[in-house]
Amino acid sequence: MTRTTRPREEHRPIEITTGFHRNAEGSVLYRTGGTVVLCTASVDEQVPKWMIEAGTGWLTAEYQMHPRANPARRQSREGRTRPPKGRTHEIQRLVGRSLRAAVDLSALGPRTITIDCDVLEADGGTRTASVTAGYIATALGLHNPGLANVLRAQVAATSVGHVDDQVHVD
Repeated sequence: MTRTTRPREEHRPIEITTGFHRNAEGSVLYRTGGTVVLCTASVDEQVPKWMIEAGTGWLTAEYQMHPRANPARRQSREGRTRPPKGRTHEIQRLVGRSLRAAVDLSALGPRTITIDCDVLEADGGTRTASVTAGYIATALGLHNPGLANVLRAQVAATSVGHVDDQVHVD
């Protein structure tokens, strides 16, 4: 967390554009300050093989930073030629767990929701932006009469830190 000109209790400005990706069941382009995340929710009519006997649905999340999401040159995306690093893997798990807590997997039935968060521009808060954008995309993806009762809670994320011995939201 860095010093800004914003009052310490004020969040970064947020812009939400839904329906950004026309092929996904749910999508959002989420901007918070200088951070931009494209998040999609895809609903598939099957579960992973290891879930078939469970009789419930599943939700999984993927998270990537675009190679030029920040000024420092980055190599190609993780997962293409090398496995995801610890930070990327940790964020994927955070997004997935946060959103699974909001979804009634039994009511989902034998379906898989895949949340895909791509950080296009990173200026801090990519984890919290991905959780919030992931929820919006999930809610839009489940906007279907047969799936109306699948969401059981709303999810949003923010971060709070200390700067000069004062609490600041980000």
